[in-house]
Amino acid sequence: MLTGNSQFEAELKKRIAEEIERLKDILSQGQAVTDFAEYRHLAGQIFALTRVANDYCDEVATLINKR
Repeated sequence: MLTGNSQFEAELKKRIAEEIERLKDILSQGQAVTDFAEYRHLAGQIFALTRVANDYCDEVATLINKR
């Protein structure tokens, strides 16, 4: 059985992954991105969300487990 924290972490990672996929879909449609600044903004959002999901969530879980 998952604890509240484990459920929260799993759901958060799921939502982040869904948002990353949504942003990737926007980038894959050439008509949706009209200039390089918009492309950079979307790519930066994808990078940041990926970093949160992969690095920070795991780091926080490790810190909490050490307590």
